Amino acid sequence: MAESKKYEIAVRTLPQYVGAQSSPEEDRYVFAYTITLENTGTVAAQLISRHWIISHADGQTEEVRGLGVVGVQPLLRPGEKFEYTSGCQLASPVGTMHGSYQMVAEDGTSFTTEIPEFVLAAPRVLH
Repeated sequence: MAESKKYEIAVRTLPQYVGAQSSPEEDRYVFAYTITLENTGTVAAQLISRHWIISHADGQTEEVRGLGVVGVQPLLRPGEKFEYTSGCQLASPVGTMHGSYQMVAEDGTSFTTEIPEFVLAAPRVLH
């Protein structure tokens, strides 16, 4: 089996605007995002840390690094999924997020799983 297929985590994202916590008149736009991770490889792997790059429509960029996600470092065996919901606040009604998860496989191999870019947009902002 090809080496790259041993260490493979699929990432799905689902962003959502949280109007009840947002205040456009104060330039505060709150978004939730649900991430689903699935181990599509053949070796169990644990999520150790995350690195996010959050871009605001006004050109501002933030980087967020930390251990685990929502306070845990899940171990995913082949075929297993882990889903969590988190959030962020922007100063503009549109932005993007992307990043990576740092993983360690059961055999000790470290690898990175890319988080594809997704758009955060308040309703009626994008066509």
